[in-house]
Amino acid sequence: MIRTATHYSYWGILLIALLGVLQSLYANYQISQSNFVITQFNQGKDIDYALDKADNPELHLAYGSYLKSKHRYDEAQASLSQIIDRGDNKTRAISRYNLGNTYLAQAIELAESMQINEATALASLAKQAYRQALALDSQYWDAKYNLEVAMRLLPEMDRITMQDDEPAPQEKVKLWATVPGFPRGLP
Repeated sequence: MIRTATHYSYWGILLIALLGVLQSLYANYQISQSNFVITQFNQGKDIDYALDKADNPELHLAYGSYLKSKHRYDEAQASLSQIIDRGDNKTRAISRYNLGNTYLAQAIELAESMQINEATALASLAKQAYRQALALDSQYWDAKYNLEVAMRLLPEMDRITMQDDEPAPQEKVKLWATVPGFPRGLP
């Protein structure tokens, strides 16, 4: 009786170990398939892959970067918007950063073709995406740099629209006149 119970426990342990090995093999297979698809996108190859069924945010990031490189901005924004709230904070920050890059690239193209109003709106969306990425990961230096680029781009576009409309009067602003209270020196 005891020998039979020990015999069944050995078979149970063996079955559990076998299931663990099979699960690991399947997970490795999925990872290798995802890596293959990401490599194909990074090499610029358009492959037919069902991203709607894929639950892997890295696949959507790679596909969004591929679409951005092909100047298919609307599709890239749609792909990145699907994963904007999925994953951990780092993945969400990266997806917002890539979304901001897509908006900024499209804004620069529109600004070069003198479509200032559309470019201004997209630059504002890019700044918002970079700020959201920084809210999730305050040490994300690429987002900080691109936010500064977007902030520098926007005043330039405002200056172009002012020149097109009418010259704005140049008023000198006195700093101390606009600050409430009296200025106080150091002790």
